[in-house]
Amino acid sequence: MNKLTSYISKSLPHAIFIGFFTFIIAIIIVLSSEFFFDRIASLYISFAVLLLIIIVGIVADVIGVAAAASIEAPLHAKAAKKVEGADTAVSLVRNADKVASFSSDFIGDICGTVSGAIGASIIFKLVAENPSFNVVMLSTGMTGLVAALTVSGKALGKTIAINKANDIIFNVGRVLYKIEKNTGLTLIKTVNERKRRR
Repeated sequence: MNKLTSYISKSLPHAIFIGFFTFIIAIIIVLSSEFFFDRIASLYISFAVLLLIIIVGIVADVIGVAAAASIEAPLHAKAAKKVEGADTAVSLVRNADKVASFSSDFIGDICGTVSGAIGASIIFKLVAENPSFNVVMLSTGMTGLVAALTVSGKALGKTIAINKANDIIFNVGRVLYKIEKNTGLTLIKTVNERKRRR
């Protein structure tokens, strides 16, 4: 029980921060998306952006699951051979709870909120252009479509994430490493960087 209490006490500040940050970002994104989509005349573009947001949510969920399912040993072997991105991948696995929370919960849930807002915007446009359309039927159909695409995509993504966890996290690590290398930013502290600071 003491270990559980200690773990909860350590994780609670992070959870509160993520919750508050998600609340603020979600409001900003939803308001921005409504402002943006009010000015898009083409329904095709609106549907394309909706699909893109759903895909981003699915990919984020895949990364979160892969981080939780990854094993450090194969990544350590690559890091020992100085393979680019391997150290970053190890750090991702060691912070699997935070990576999963950020990817699956933060990004994934925000994408779900935004996709709902975009879906509603599309319905409003359809009804405005075609007053004879049934709003209730369209809203129900759009909600069902977004839910079906999201749930089926995440179900498939989880299967891939569990079976290819290390490959996915290694590739994410390589992408983050290249971003850090080209921009000079530090997105995640690697094991070697922590050792050098000590």
